[in-house]
Amino acid sequence: MQIASPANPRIKAIRALRQRHERERSGRFFIEGIRLVAEALQMEAPVETLVVAPSLLRSDFARSLVAQAQAAAIPVLEVSEAVFNSLSQKEGPQGLAAVVRQRWQRLEELRPAPGDYWVALHAAQDPGNIGTILRTADAAGARGVMLLDHCADPHDPNAVRASMGALFAQRIIRASLAEFWRWKKQTGCTVVGTSGAAATDYRSLRYPLPLVLLMGSEREGLSPSEQASCDVMVSIAMTGRSDSLNLAVATALVLYEVFYQRRFSPNLS
Repeated sequence: MQIASPANPRIKAIRALRQRHERERSGRFFIEGIRLVAEALQMEAPVETLVVAPSLLRSDFARSLVAQAQAAAIPVLEVSEAVFNSLSQKEGPQGLAAVVRQRWQRLEELRPAPGDYWVALHAAQDPGNIGTILRTADAAGARGVMLLDHCADPHDPNAVRASMGALFAQRIIRASLAEFWRWKKQTGCTVVGTSGAAATDYRSLRYPLPLVLLMGSEREGLSPSEQASCDVMVSIAMTGRSDSLNLAVATALVLYEVFYQRRFSPNLS
């Protein structure tokens, strides 16, 4: 039976997932669009409900995703076009969305393999940056992203869209900065930080693996005490009037240097 009222309790519960407090309370989040739903199903994410507006489904691929979900016994919630539009935050809604359970990994359970590298973000506040970093980490071969202290929510709609589905491929850890330093001491994992004042250029360092690239917040970067706790600090050379790079851009530059060294120097770790 198709739901035709935006005031339906199930629809109101899904719409509430726009708010972080409800996502944290329920442990769920909302995704929309053919690509994101396809990635979730392909990566076997814990999809609880598929939300479908038949009148908006104009793609054979989208219809095949609905059939795939039904074959996997995933509940399908059929809604009218008006109801779907009340849930959508996209221009040109595609008629396909899903409610997904969040998946977090515990830091104390992580034992990095010799060739692993991770990103750790301390107090990063922009959901778009977090989503972009997830996407870059996936592309550059990183194992996942650690969110330390009060970071933005990786399940925020802006983060989910920016990740382009990498959210389902990367492992995500939430921990405090103090827990992170204890974990580093226990595992012996190398921690590399960034600062414009660091003497070592990021391209000149031979990165030992396993390693964690620790990045600070968008406004403050890493504090002096955080920098002192890193095994090594690197800088990214800049000219012109800008005195800093966007967090996601700076993270991408260093990550890809690690990626290229690992790719062309497989005995680096």
